[in-house]
Amino acid sequence: MAEPERATHQGGESLLFLTDEQLRQGIEAMFFAYRGFTADPDRILEEHDYGRAHHRALHFIHCAPSTTVKNLLAILGVTKQSLNRVLRRLIADGLVESRVGRADKRERHLHLTEAGRALEQQLSDAQRARMRKAYRDAGPEAVAGFRTVLEAMMDSEQRRQYHGMRNGRA
Repeated sequence: MAEPERATHQGGESLLFLTDEQLRQGIEAMFFAYRGFTADPDRILEEHDYGRAHHRALHFIHCAPSTTVKNLLAILGVTKQSLNRVLRRLIADGLVESRVGRADKRERHLHLTEAGRALEQQLSDAQRARMRKAYRDAGPEAVAGFRTVLEAMMDSEQRRQYHGMRNGRA
C-alpha cells in the first residue's frame, strides 16, 4: 500500500494524513455527488433533447453575458467543433444570440435570449436547491472547507478563470 499523503491546512498549523483508502472514498463520493448534482438538470435537459454540454454553455453565457466564443472555448475546455455543434443548436432553437463584436468584427459575442434565460434559470434553480440543502446540512465550516478543496483541485489556469468569473471578468 502506498504511503499516506500529507496535506497542509491553511497556515500549516495542522497536518492531515490520508490513506489511499480515504482518498478512494473521496473520489467515489465526488462521482456520486456529481451524479446527484446533475440528475435534476439532466431530467429538464432531456425534455428539450439537450445534454450537459448545452447546460454548461447556457450556464457560462449567463454568468458572462457578451462573452466571446473564444472565451467560452477556454472556459469549457472543449474543441471548437464540439462547441460549434452546441451553439448552432442553441442559436437555432432561439436560446442564444450571436452578435458581431463592435471593436473586432471577427468576434462573436454570445447572449441568452429570454427563452435561454428561462431555461438557464430552471436548470440553475434545480442545482441551487440541491446545493442549498447540502450546505445547510453540512454547516458553514464544511462549506468553506469544501470550497477550499475544490479550488485546490483546479490547476492554476482553471483557478484564474474561476476567480476571473467571480470578479466579473469572464
